[in-house]
Amino acid sequence: MKITFNSPLILIFAIVCMSVQVLSDIFGKGVTYFFMVGNQMNISSPLDYFRLVTHSIGHNGWGHLFGNFMFILAIGPILEEKYGSLRLLLMFFITALVTGVLNVLFSSSYLHGASGIVFMLIILGSITNIKKREIPLTFILIFVLYIGKEIVHVFDADYKGISQFAHIIGGICGSVFGFMEVNGVSSAIKKR
Repeated sequence: MKITFNSPLILIFAIVCMSVQVLSDIFGKGVTYFFMVGNQMNISSPLDYFRLVTHSIGHNGWGHLFGNFMFILAIGPILEEKYGSLRLLLMFFITALVTGVLNVLFSSSYLHGASGIVFMLIILGSITNIKKREIPLTFILIFVLYIGKEIVHVFDADYKGISQFAHIIGGICGSVFGFMEVNGVSSAIKKR
């Protein structure tokens, strides 16, 4: 038996995020700040546009990174095999961009980490085998459990500093991607 690089997108994403965390440990939190989107945006700053997506790379410490990657490494390779690296990368990009833009528009806090992507993968994973005119019970249960919990915790003082907003948006993105797949939208995009 040999070890294989079985999931290029997921493994490269993990390596990049860990590298940023190592650089943050060596050079200080300023590195993480470089990968953080704020609640305001300077429209003349190219860096602020960059951060709308790269906020998913920087994490607030190893605990935050490991918490996200336990899910990403468990669910990601299965979804990468189903959708392919490029389609899943596009889903990562769109999810990060949407959560970044909505954070600037509607949130009063900074956003960093891959939690939106985690929730996108969790919800997408729950509807991977969806068929036309069906809604899997697993999707409903996962959506209610994961997204419902985040909606409840939006108002919980103990959860300050955690972006339930990004979790909810990530879950919605996963739902949209899954339902687009069953309706052939993403297959049509793939053929172009």
